[in-house]
Amino acid sequence: MPYQMHSEYLRDLFLNNDLAEGRFKVRDRPVALSDIRTPIFAVGTERDHVAPWRSAFKIHLLADTDVTFLLTTGGHNAGIVSGPDRHDRKYRILPKRAWDRYRDPDAWFARARQKDGSWWPEWVAWLEAWSGTPVTPPAMGASAAGYPVLDDAPGTYVLER
Repeated sequence: MPYQMHSEYLRDLFLNNDLAEGRFKVRDRPVALSDIRTPIFAVGTERDHVAPWRSAFKIHLLADTDVTFLLTTGGHNAGIVSGPDRHDRKYRILPKRAWDRYRDPDAWFARARQKDGSWWPEWVAWLEAWSGTPVTPPAMGASAAGYPVLDDAPGTYVLER
């Protein structure tokens, strides 16, 4: 993440909580979580020291759309970067539809069944369910533009000293 983006992220979204409070600006216009109309897949981690999961769970109160909340084992980094090869992980998932009544975090936790494995396959399934027909991206790179390919990526320059 570039420095300026990271700084704005930490200051505006984390420290000042501008998005949750309707002060975050996009193209000089304030937006709020309640402006989002697309479904949300939100992930929390059980031992997150930066964004405690019960705080992240507040997305249910702030968004007027379908929210699928997933809680995974681990902390801030390990819980998220826990790829599909991690069979020692566990997670809980339970969606809330826009018309559902609010459930507090502890009631959600008691109702959400624990599952074994990485949460990533669950995310892929959610993306597939909410996505349209896959589209093949256009050809890119030198050969698509009619230029000869000089070498396979990443190129020979990375091997030079």
